Amino acid sequence: MNRDVRVAVFRPDDERLASAVELLDSLGADPVADPMLEVRPTGDAPADGEYVILTSKTGVELAAESGWDPKGATVCAIGESTADALRDAGYDVDIVPDEYTSAGLVETLSGEVEGAEVEVARSDHGSAVLTDGLRDAEADVNETTLYRLVRPEGSGDSAALAAEGELDAALFTSSLTVAHFLDAADERGVREEAVEGLNDAVVGAIGDPTRETAESESIEVDVVPEVADFEQLACEVVEEAAPTHHE
Repeated sequence: MNRDVRVAVFRPDDERLASAVELLDSLGADPVADPMLEVRPTGDAPADGEYVILTSKTGVELAAESGWDPKGATVCAIGESTADALRDAGYDVDIVPDEYTSAGLVETLSGEVEGAEVEVARSDHGSAVLTDGLRDAEADVNETTLYRLVRPEGSGDSAALAAEGELDAALFTSSLTVAHFLDAADERGVREEAVEGLNDAVVGAIGDPTRETAESESIEVDVVPEVADFEQLACEVVEEAAPTHHE
């Protein structure tokens, strides 16, 4: 009897990791929970602006906890999960781009933000594609760091498993999860072996920016879902990995 597909998942150690493990269990996979991101709030709240952009559920939760009031601003969410979090927190959402990326939001807003004050509230690792693109559209951009993302102490068991050829799949949900995975492999002295192990496994990236980061580090990416959605990523990766291990 073949073992379940062993899948590494790198979400922060909160309800996101718990729900990811539950999802992978339901798909018949063997989850390897290895949080590569820890959220450290700065205590800052989004500044005022004619447009205010939130880029993550975490950012929304921290903004809401701070008592943030949009004061009539046009509220923009980079994707539906962020938009849902805003609505759940009692905020109206005015703009969600068709493409859930920084480039997609820039494309949606370009042409209407010239000369406007645009506030971008996000983590300390936000893509410059968003802020640079808005400035190119001649917006007056301010960026507020709501939280910092660090690698949790003790993370990296998945890197050791990959190096030993014991990982069947990996789910990268941001460029930073790729960087932190490789940092953990470096710490253990197994970076080259871990990359080789990933390249013998099925690697999923949640979107093109994450895929590009992985490929720039010689990690071959097998799955990028059409929509940047974790559930879709997990389902597609497990489906691709499963035939190797199930009759």
